[in-house]
Amino acid sequence: MDYHAKSESLDSLSTPCAVLGFYQKRKLTPSALALDEQLDGLLQKLLKRDDIEGKPGDILALPHLPEGGIERVILVGLGKKEELKPGTYRKALAAAAKALKDANVKQAASFLHEAEVEGRDAGWQIRQFVEILEASLYRFTQMKSEAENHKARLAKLVFQTADDTVKAAIAQGQAIANGMNLAKELANLPGNVCTPTYLAEQAEKVGKKQKKLKVKILDESDLEELGMGAFLSVSKGSHEPAKLIVMEYHGAPDKAAKPYVLVGKGLTFDAGGISIKPAAAMDEMKYDMCGGAGVIGTLAAVVEMGLPLNVVGLVPASENLPDGKANKPGDIVKSMAGLTIEILNTDAEGRLLLCDVLAYAQRYEPAAVIDVATLTGACVVALGKVVSGLWSNHETLAGAVLQAGETSFDRVWRMPLLDDYQEQLKSNFADLANIGGPDGGSVTAACFLSRFAKEYPWAHIDIAGTAWKNGADKGATGRPVPLLTQYLIDRAAESATTE
Repeated sequence: MDYHAKSESLDSLSTPCAVLGFYQKRKLTPSALALDEQLDGLLQKLLKRDDIEGKPGDILALPHLPEGGIERVILVGLGKKEELKPGTYRKALAAAAKALKDANVKQAASFLHEAEVEGRDAGWQIRQFVEILEASLYRFTQMKSEAENHKARLAKLVFQTADDTVKAAIAQGQAIANGMNLAKELANLPGNVCTPTYLAEQAEKVGKKQKKLKVKILDESDLEELGMGAFLSVSKGSHEPAKLIVMEYHGAPDKAAKPYVLVGKGLTFDAGGISIKPAAAMDEMKYDMCGGAGVIGTLAAVVEMGLPLNVVGLVPASENLPDGKANKPGDIVKSMAGLTIEILNTDAEGRLLLCDVLAYAQRYEPAAVIDVATLTGACVVALGKVVSGLWSNHETLAGAVLQAGETSFDRVWRMPLLDDYQEQLKSNFADLANIGGPDGGSVTAACFLSRFAKEYPWAHIDIAGTAWKNGADKGATGRPVPLLTQYLIDRAAESATTE
């Protein structure tokens, strides 16, 4: 998709489709009102005739206009003008995106950013439309034999504005959408295609696009030399070798600037190991690498935007399968940090990968470390599929992640990280156990990881409820690419103001 920003008068505008907004009680936005006057009140008449009030997501499509350069119009309901919040606006944008696809036009002009959204500017509104429109156009067709029949016709959207600053918002929206699409594509692939080796190869492809991004892959012999006994124990039950994907982006003017480290769980398939999962919906365990896919997608977005930061992406990739060599309940492994871990449940394997990589992250002397993982079903029980869970050992970092979530609308909810929960991880035979029992499962998982992240500001984001959808809309969501990218955009802006 091509996106542009330019300002044309309605009198001279020539477009196959114009997208305009209206509020509840049929109150038109300025451009919609101007067009209505040109059309002798036609828009108002049709709204009244069809009894469309203007609730969020209401659509009135006019497939043909009697005269002028605008061939057709899509009117989008925005709800009450005085109550237009970000979530409501995004709902309207989603409806607009669907209507644009249904209109089957090659290009369109949008005026929706005229609406006043509480606490947001036109740049935010335009970026959101880019992201939402790209998400609506995405289709996973890589494994289908007739993929060419699913191509969308819409190829160009022009935002009607004279504000040159929105060009940066368009660029950000495109970069984030591209990163999300990459994350979706990797996550939607089946486990027999997207193996740890394949995931590593895709990361290397991202690295070839720009000199500032260096990608290296550590194999099992490298991991053994580093002492990553917890990580390596997970791959023992699989014929696919484990990989640690290391992506180092050097974009800061000061090469010595401390990097921001992103760690993403990359379980390309998780059957649970000896503690095998129920058969129902086990196919969705190909999504257990959404954290890793999200980190790769975020690095791709960072590269595309050329952010003036140093960023490191670390993705431990493995499979977790039952086998004669697989971890057994009661086994004890030694982590890179030197702590021994009693494996009481082999399906709590993500933390075994992450704990070694969190220890590895310390070598970068990071400004902050954020890990993202589809870690616990308990997080889904606690928070559902709307927000991701957030735990952190650092107030400033936690606040920055929360703010990035609100700005990007890829939201998180902060959860407790209290020492009281550490008691549940006690083991009679090792330094700690890998599970803490049925109570507070998402919290004890975070507490486990916190043992390996004491030397730097750290945040853990559990995306088990938000990384993919099931049912008729089954597929990866691309989260948390918007959240992570926004966090880094904010850090770049913060750095620019202090120079």
